[in-house]
Amino acid sequence: MIFTAPIQANSIKIMLLGSGELGKEVAIEAQRLGIEVVAVDKYKNAPAHLVAHRSYVIDMKDEKALLEVIEKEKPNYVLPEVEAISISALFKAEERGYHIIPNAEAVNKTMNRKNIRIFAAEKLGLKTSNYKFVTTLEGLKEASKHIKFPCVIKPVMSSSGHGQSIAKTPNDIEKSWQIAKEARGDASELIVEEFISFDYEITLLTVRNKTGTLFCEPIGHIQKDGDFILSWQPMPMSKTVLEKAKEIAKKVTDGLGGRGIFGVEFFIKGEEVYFSELSPRPHDTGMVTLITQSQSEFALHIRAVLGLPLAYTTYGSGACGAYKASNESHNPTLTVPDDAFSTNSFVRVFGKPESHVGRRMAVSLVLDDDIEVAKARAAEIVSQITDT
Repeated sequence: MIFTAPIQANSIKIMLLGSGELGKEVAIEAQRLGIEVVAVDKYKNAPAHLVAHRSYVIDMKDEKALLEVIEKEKPNYVLPEVEAISISALFKAEERGYHIIPNAEAVNKTMNRKNIRIFAAEKLGLKTSNYKFVTTLEGLKEASKHIKFPCVIKPVMSSSGHGQSIAKTPNDIEKSWQIAKEARGDASELIVEEFISFDYEITLLTVRNKTGTLFCEPIGHIQKDGDFILSWQPMPMSKTVLEKAKEIAKKVTDGLGGRGIFGVEFFIKGEEVYFSELSPRPHDTGMVTLITQSQSEFALHIRAVLGLPLAYTTYGSGACGAYKASNESHNPTLTVPDDAFSTNSFVRVFGKPESHVGRRMAVSLVLDDDIEVAKARAAEIVSQITDT
């Protein structure tokens, strides 16, 4: 296919609503195609702010403030990158003719665990864990008895695992209730989920636009406190199970509509595939594609947004390790070992202006024919990074 509408500098403008490490990579890929990038976040000097043409600091949960910045910049495409955002502003912007990616209703459904779970389980009939929603401590105690222990407790709206916990016994419930208050979003309602004793979990990056739907190789990952610490691609799995996951991913993304990349998460137990969650944007576990694919998840996202053909080639097996800060700092400095930079490995430092204990600050990336070697090396590099 020939792309007959060459992109001229500043002829297309995108606005990122959320400017963390994922948004930064999206901004870089957009600029490679001469696209003007406006980055918005709640704090100054967020990672994507450092590479965008212009940046804004606003409360993105404030409908008026969000609409004002959209109307001021008049972007061709608005790319929500975080959960804590005014959904009503996105609907109003869409009504005014702005193109929300993938679309305002898809963002509404997926940014909230309640909405996406009801949509997936009750409307589409997808296999999920058992669940209940609660708004009070007493409600949480009753729901946990119904779901049975252990159970997973999460705010309906949060990111990077904030506010998530596993209650193993009734004695853990009050602690889980307090942990939920740490959510980056709405902790007024919680989802209580059946704990699936899964064999492994995957992210299936699913890219769609008018040219069709593309699946990246499945990504395996390990999480700690609800946030990934290691991911790898491809995840070894049976063809039958992978096809099941692809069928489910296509069904749910077709149901949501729009264009862009979706990070669809699954639990795999034997031959059973359980739908878990979905992000309508690049996924943190997908940062491994920076080293495994000719077109990373960020490049594919931009291609999808622009309506370009979706295609890439793989470089091989790879792994990604997440480095999390061990100190509090207003001007953090990361020390990375020299041998992290080799013919088949490197580190990406996000450039966040502040570090907090447990905050993701960088990732290691390793390519190797042996996936286990890649995983071990990525973890080793992370263990050698320090921050002050």
